[in-house]
Amino acid sequence: MRQVVLIILLSLLVFPSVGQVKVSGVVRGKNSELLIGANIILKNTYLGVSTDIKGEFSFPNVLKGEHTIMISYIGYETYYKDIIVNNSVHFEFQLVESSILADEVIVTATRATSDMPMAYVNISKEEIEKRNLGQDIPYLLNQSPSFVVTSDAGAGVGYTSFRIRGTDITRINVTVNGIPFNDAESHGTWWVDLPDFASSVDNVQIQRGVGTSTNGAGAFGATVNFQTFELKRNPYAVLSSSFGSFNTFKNSIMLGSGLINGKFNFDARFSKIKSDGYIDRAFSDLGSFNLSGGYYGKKDILKAILISGKEKTYQAWDGVPSWALDTNRTYNGIGKYTDSYGNTKYYENETDNYWQDHFQVFYTRELIHQLFLNLAFHYTHGKGFYEQYKVSKKFSDYGLEDIVIGSDTISRSDLIQQKWLDNDFYGFTYSINYKKKKWEINVGGAWNRYIGDHFGKIVWIQLASKGGYDHEWYYNEGVKTDFNLFGKLNYRLNSSLNLFGDLQIRRILYNIEGTDDDLRNITQTHKFLFFNPKFGINYRISVKHKAFLSFSVANREPNRSNFIDADPSGPLPASETLRDYEVGYNYNTSITSLGLNLYFMDYKDQLVLTGEINDVGSPVMTNVKRSYRAGIEIIAGIRFTSKLKWEVNATISKNKIKDFTEYVDDWDTWSQRITHLGTTDLAFSPEIIAGSHLSYKVLDGLNIGLISKYVSNQYIDNTSNSNRMLNDYFVNDLVIGFSL
Repeated sequence: MRQVVLIILLSLLVFPSVGQVKVSGVVRGKNSELLIGANIILKNTYLGVSTDIKGEFSFPNVLKGEHTIMISYIGYETYYKDIIVNNSVHFEFQLVESSILADEVIVTATRATSDMPMAYVNISKEEIEKRNLGQDIPYLLNQSPSFVVTSDAGAGVGYTSFRIRGTDITRINVTVNGIPFNDAESHGTWWVDLPDFASSVDNVQIQRGVGTSTNGAGAFGATVNFQTFELKRNPYAVLSSSFGSFNTFKNSIMLGSGLINGKFNFDARFSKIKSDGYIDRAFSDLGSFNLSGGYYGKKDILKAILISGKEKTYQAWDGVPSWALDTNRTYNGIGKYTDSYGNTKYYENETDNYWQDHFQVFYTRELIHQLFLNLAFHYTHGKGFYEQYKVSKKFSDYGLEDIVIGSDTISRSDLIQQKWLDNDFYGFTYSINYKKKKWEINVGGAWNRYIGDHFGKIVWIQLASKGGYDHEWYYNEGVKTDFNLFGKLNYRLNSSLNLFGDLQIRRILYNIEGTDDDLRNITQTHKFLFFNPKFGINYRISVKHKAFLSFSVANREPNRSNFIDADPSGPLPASETLRDYEVGYNYNTSITSLGLNLYFMDYKDQLVLTGEINDVGSPVMTNVKRSYRAGIEIIAGIRFTSKLKWEVNATISKNKIKDFTEYVDDWDTWSQRITHLGTTDLAFSPEIIAGSHLSYKVLDGLNIGLISKYVSNQYIDNTSNSNRMLNDYFVNDLVIGFSL
């Protein structure tokens, strides 16, 4: 694999650059003001720059022929110009002030730009639409660098997730329009709650590593920022249907009013997705809608968004046991039980059910020229349960009395239980963004509050104990308040050098009160105060070559399960600290692109699975003193012709715990064997992740693509034991798209 990557890189670097000329220019705005930091893109090439401190830009290696220049700058209309280049040319561009304020201002405070020293990728709506056939967000982003997806149903519909650089979704910060999307208690993100969310997404930015300061849970591997429903000036209506394997159906309707009277806009989407799933009985029945309405003035925006989803899925989250992999890879043991006649059956309603509504309101105003104020208020309500059939359970485990009939005492019964979550999450975010000549300043933050009720019910019991039906056997409440404040500075020292600084303070107060499902009292209180600094430099060596260097610190509090599953006799889980060192290099021409990024993510007290169980049999995560992730990310592309393009990415990494102790159950002695293993591999962290996309435009509207993904061996725990390893895999998708 390493040899293949090296050959690709060398071929890109030595690709001949014949027939190339220079395209340069200067960009001006209101009153002929020089616009510093305007984004210039030469479409259908790999060329893109920002104007320097003189408002100038230059592409010295443009292929002769027809091109389109796109120029964007906040507060101005995006400018397009078709040009025919036979010789070197110089342009003077005068941008026109926008008659309305653009939606991009809403997410400016949490986004990275081309002058910032960090590894990131932007994914446009057009790229998402090409693969949006009903699968969840993780599968649509799968070609991103260092990206690995999972699906419990096996079809990419239902419960899906992803890892970036081996880091799971609970350590990846996710925001929607700058609003925190991770669950405040568990830190998880469940795309199944908002099926077909991708149809409402206009663009995505993925920042790898710590990234810039944002709102919500701490970023320990990446930040993913979604923006939904950007303004479309013209009315539209889209009916979309797709059908795939395992009886997967997706239907959606999207409608938009366009800009009414130059001021008002409304958008709507309604979606329905069904799938039987690849895994046995792992069906999904999903529905969602999205409504958006806004007022757009020249100096301000007032916008409201409602995103709602409902899901019902058969549980498949246990995975396929190793003994079944060679004989029945669709095996699903969830819901299996034996009736009183000795017959093996599967409970039909062993399902997960959840409803979730997200309401967001935004107000943005340009206070003075290039000084913007953003305010956002949000409220999320979620409610749902998962249902399970339980065989021969003790009454005492549910706080119920035994049944006494004469001299006989009955202490067990089959029953059906539901575990419920009813939560509310609300708060506000704010930012002030200023962009003037050499300076770009962002100050922002958020205050958020989460209230989550966790409780369990018995909805049926075979042998009725007193108070058995609809009995609530446990209840606890989690209340979490999260406050953060950040300030970012991007300073253009000269035409080549940019300095970046980012400081964040984050304060968390978390209370849990009540009993868990095993009737333990889990009442506890935790407070955290974090300081997260980030610094870096971005150096443009030439128009073709750019490099950056950065150092960032992130801190993260333990999540709910870390606290309630901890060994009561041991130390409490502690917060984690990450020091992230990144060095990057980018090379771009009209026909080739190469990006290299070296990273070293040094963890202190990272929480990892140990194999140890607590006094009630729950798995325990513990802080390991030292661990790290180190690797190189390679992103490359080449346009062989105007119709044929090949883009690849690869990550080669080492992911280690420096001194690990394994705990294994010993059923002969009813104890645990303890083994000191020394340096071991972090779980679910493959050493090689590689992706490829070869695309060919046959004719207007008809495209063919070959999409490939390789992921090397992964250990399912932290012991580096080959008996607990997922084998490497290589997947190829052939995609043919035709549009009228």
